[in-house]
Amino acid sequence: MMIPSSALRAFLRPAALCLFVSVAALASAHAADDPLAAARAEFSAALAAVEAGRVDGADSERLRAYPLHDYLVAARLRLRLARLNAVDDSGTDEAVAAFLATHADAPVTRDLRRAWLNSFARREQWPAYLANLSAGLAASDAGLRCQQFAGRIALSQTDGLAPQVIEQWQAADKALPACDAAFDWAKAQQLLTPALIEARARRVARNGYGALARVIATPLAADVRARINQWAALIDEPQKQIEALIADPAKPVDGEALLDGWQRYARKDPDAAAARFAALRNARKLDDAAASPYARALALGLAWSRKPAALDWFAKVLPADVDVIAAEWWARAALWSGDWPQVTRAIALMPEASRSEQRWRYWSARAAGAQGDVDAKAQLATLASEDGWYPALAAAQAGSRYAPHPQPIGADEARIDRLDALPGFIRARELFRVAQRAPASVEFSAAYESLDPAARPQAVILPMRWGWYEQGVATASRQKIFTDYATLYPRPYDAPVKAGAALSGLPPTLIYGLLRQESLYRADAVSSANAYGLTQMLIETATRTARKWARPLPSREALFDPATNVPLGAAHLRDLIDRFAGQTPVAIAGYNAGPNAAARWLPAQPLPADIWIENIPFNETRLYVQRVLWHSLVFAWLAADGKPQPVEPWLTPIAQPSVVANEAGEP
Repeated sequence: MMIPSSALRAFLRPAALCLFVSVAALASAHAADDPLAAARAEFSAALAAVEAGRVDGADSERLRAYPLHDYLVAARLRLRLARLNAVDDSGTDEAVAAFLATHADAPVTRDLRRAWLNSFARREQWPAYLANLSAGLAASDAGLRCQQFAGRIALSQTDGLAPQVIEQWQAADKALPACDAAFDWAKAQQLLTPALIEARARRVARNGYGALARVIATPLAADVRARINQWAALIDEPQKQIEALIADPAKPVDGEALLDGWQRYARKDPDAAAARFAALRNARKLDDAAASPYARALALGLAWSRKPAALDWFAKVLPADVDVIAAEWWARAALWSGDWPQVTRAIALMPEASRSEQRWRYWSARAAGAQGDVDAKAQLATLASEDGWYPALAAAQAGSRYAPHPQPIGADEARIDRLDALPGFIRARELFRVAQRAPASVEFSAAYESLDPAARPQAVILPMRWGWYEQGVATASRQKIFTDYATLYPRPYDAPVKAGAALSGLPPTLIYGLLRQESLYRADAVSSANAYGLTQMLIETATRTARKWARPLPSREALFDPATNVPLGAAHLRDLIDRFAGQTPVAIAGYNAGPNAAARWLPAQPLPADIWIENIPFNETRLYVQRVLWHSLVFAWLAADGKPQPVEPWLTPIAQPSVVANEAGEP
């Protein structure tokens, strides 16, 4: 029987049945020295058949002995559950129950257990649902918990239910369809008092869901509903609503809603908001204490837009309103303006935990040096003895080359071999090899948790040897292992990286830095924005780049091939570097956030690169630029057999491309 519907595929998707490798490839890969190759290929074919809606056919003895056979059985059971529309007369529930009883809480049961519960809910088999929902699952999954409420209501088992439903109501900060039945019951029981309804509407508005806040507020009294609707309007049209409230000083407005709308206004158009601050303050009769949060919102909006006026507005913020975010952006705004005393002042307002970070130790030393403090060099030297972006910058400030400080894990081959033979790691490895990364991660984590502390560092090396690099890096991060560079910075794509370097003229180390940050070596990576492959290329960008560089136009599938993806990614980065007159940090920012955004962030006058990068308004992009450059330095250091690397180029001033071209004497 074939069930090709999208609904069925969605039902099966939690098992990650979408295979990125062909059965033929699996059969041939390492066939000579891989005793599981044939069984792996057979497993993949059977799994693909399940995704296509087929469960017919008998399994060979070899397949039944394969370490992942239980995953195949679980996938078939999920398919059978998907076909159930009423009372089960096919023995599926019994088969699922037997499977779960046999495997207890093993990772292979995770998706099947949820699928079974959802099937019971869909079929309204509430006694079975309630009997099989564990307290742990109910506590960790709001959807399952709400289905539990629905089951208890349907069975009239409502003693003690009201507080639980009310608690869920209060916690829901966005739409949760699974809870509709429980919430409708609570309304019918008149459990949702006006105070509770208003509290939830406010919580939803606080999270920016204006339309939902309006819906929730519908049953409230007219005056209360009007206040919620006014807040929703401030979310949707902050400038228009702020102007209306300035024009009508007598019109009531909730203080939290007004500040929320003002913050949105200041973020979207800080110059316009700054021009209306005095009018708003006068209209709403805000004293210094009440006006301070509004000044803070303006200061942040102006700082994010790199406006010099930000410093004037930070000065109007009372100390009680200078939180970590405000202090950090105050420091960045002062850096942009070259006001070193204010940099020092802003850093002093940060909590100790922030001041002790490498970032603010670096900027504190820079500010001290700019103000003639003789201790600044010693501070920079101390920081340069550490590892990371800011230590490398500290070395650059001293005019020194920089070398990371490796701390190898130290491979224990005998122990690694023992780990590789553990059933949990075998299953994790096999799931990885058949492109089932989600369940592979669950299996790996379960196996890792069972290890004694002395063995856990070796569990970093294990997936790296399988080629599962993101798992190795994640396992290292879990143990705060960051400086075993030989392990954590492999170079598995030398051929396509060299091809990309030859095409673009970029250093292979920069290309490796890019793909490590973009995909962490995942050739099959797909982002939420539909960027594909090692360098995370959008199909439109890849097509445009291919045309410009006279390369074959890529398909979506081709972008999963490193031989296609890496040269195109390198060529695209080269285009951005050329667009920004050779300014690599700006090009890297443009690669992440788009070239138009990077162009908007350029300074009117040349600015040191470290200051420019620190003021990138998107946290993600700022960190991205720093990490790509850091990764490229580590790759260069590894390629040079540990010789210190020059980092002075990291301080080259950033300027408008026309300024750079003029300074270079270009026509």
